[in-house]
Amino acid sequence: MAKRDYKSEYKKFQSSEEQKKKRAARNKARRKAIKKGTVRKGDNNDMSHTKNGVVKKPRSVNRGSKKDMPGDRRARGKGQKKRQPKRGRKKSC
Repeated sequence: MAKRDYKSEYKKFQSSEEQKKKRAARNKARRKAIKKGTVRKGDNNDMSHTKNGVVKKPRSVNRGSKKDMPGDRRARGKGQKKRQPKRGRKKSC
């Protein structure tokens, strides 16, 4: 298995202008919610970016969500069957 080159991945993806703007928008939404009093530091909530805009959700709900965005299901590999190892009978002596 080849090693990942994180430096080049950063150059290609995270440092692009589009991604910088998206990251800035997420941070801005969080700061706005903190100012409003909706969320606070260490409250274990995420700002969920849904079809309806930005919504506060508990981390456990947001990171396991299957309904908000169409890409959620694909991102976690849902729909693929897990392969279980074959279990044979134990041999008795």
